[in-house]
Amino acid sequence: MKICLILFVCSVAAVVAVAQDFVTYEEFGAVGDGKTDDHKAIVAAHAAANERGLPVRAGDGKTYYIGGGAKAAVVKTDVDFGTAKFVIDDRKLDDYKVPVFRVDPSEKSFELKGVKTLVRGQAKLDVPLPGPCLVEAVNGKVRQYIRYGLNQNNGSPQKEVFLVATDGTVNPATPIVWDYEHVSRLTAHPVDAKALTIKGGTFTTIANQAESKYRYHARGFAVRRSNVRIEGLRHEVTGEGDHGAPYGGFVAVSYCANVMVSNCVFTAHKTYRTIGAAGKPVNMGSYDISANNSVNVSFVNCRQTTDINDGRYWGLFGSNYCKNLLYDGCTFSRFDAHMGVANATVRNCELGYMGINAIGFGTFLVENTTVRCRSFFNLRSDYGSTWRGDFIVRNCTFVPRDGKKAASALVHGVSTDGHDFGYVCYMPRRIVFDGLKIDDSNHPEKYDGPFVFSMFNPKNTNADYVEKYPYHVTEEVILRNVATASGKPVNLSPNHWMFRNVRVTRHTGMQ
Repeated sequence: MKICLILFVCSVAAVVAVAQDFVTYEEFGAVGDGKTDDHKAIVAAHAAANERGLPVRAGDGKTYYIGGGAKAAVVKTDVDFGTAKFVIDDRKLDDYKVPVFRVDPSEKSFELKGVKTLVRGQAKLDVPLPGPCLVEAVNGKVRQYIRYGLNQNNGSPQKEVFLVATDGTVNPATPIVWDYEHVSRLTAHPVDAKALTIKGGTFTTIANQAESKYRYHARGFAVRRSNVRIEGLRHEVTGEGDHGAPYGGFVAVSYCANVMVSNCVFTAHKTYRTIGAAGKPVNMGSYDISANNSVNVSFVNCRQTTDINDGRYWGLFGSNYCKNLLYDGCTFSRFDAHMGVANATVRNCELGYMGINAIGFGTFLVENTTVRCRSFFNLRSDYGSTWRGDFIVRNCTFVPRDGKKAASALVHGVSTDGHDFGYVCYMPRRIVFDGLKIDDSNHPEKYDGPFVFSMFNPKNTNADYVEKYPYHVTEEVILRNVATASGKPVNLSPNHWMFRNVRVTRHTGMQ
């Protein structure tokens, strides 16, 4: 009898021990019926999980309703959402700037002292670190990315992020790309060594009904921790009307390194209209994924629910101040780097009507990808159409959009007259198209073939303009095995004068 009693007690203890291996929302009062607001329970569950160092597991088959409460669920442990569903109601919010989930690092950021200047390509900082860190450098005395056009602004302080080892060595894969004659602030964000995984779950956002102004809503996952994996998540959007405020990204990555988003599904938001900074109407877009001030951010085998070629929906992804961005196996409406990316790779992808938009540095590599847009690359004119580095394209297909209206160009941009962007502007030094099929069968009536470069600037003969705001034109173009469906040759540019000194090499297989 005693033996049986002991075995029974041990069995109960074992069950309790197993039950304590993870935290559930139900433990803190969540109902999961899709009607009861489970927001407070979700926040409390993650707080308890963080304190105990335990993962969180959602209830399979449950539907958790999240209202407009202004408190984020802080995530510091693994999360398995499984087959659970979440309804995020944004129609009435206490604070649109507060995310639903905030993925936080285990250690706080801190200021680095003693560094007064930095130079482009600098190999080491003369300061010790407690461990690997993502370092943000800021020079408040210089303004860059002074935007041109309908969304014009006065720019932002000079800044960037880069990885630094314990001994102060700058990771050569995330190089310093600017010269800093003055360092106003140097902030270190410790890099977590252990990976944190968030997987599963279907999230449906009931869209906000706010006024169509630039008040970006942060109602998703704000990832601020390095070394995070987001797997198998699905995000849908419902309830969009004829107006609404934009979103900054359901998955929004910032101030961290080594984040991978894989096998996820996202939804593009409707494009709305608003009044831009220049006082004129502009299209206003939302983002379902974004990356800012981060390095080594990857999107692998992801897609969107909305048609990538439907212009009623805004481009899915936007980024600023990032290094080493990767798309691999994705089907998205666009890739976009606003305020500079250093090194980007797009491979095994299909990109829709907004294509590849970027300014930045280093190498932009595109492989085994189909781009359906007006141009293969669009160098953003609102930031100076600048890329200080190389473009390399291998084994890709380009399907020009609106081919009946205008001749297509592989590289589009605008060399804007008389505007100071806060930096010298460059075109890619070297551009290589190695294995490219151009489906220009839907071409205009008067058509002599596609161009490598669009017009860029017909006024580029103005010597005063060139001297005051120089624009460094591409040195070399290599076309290898480039074929057109029309059978027409690939021409250099309709702007003969601007590109008169570009070396063009055409290899066998060119049509």
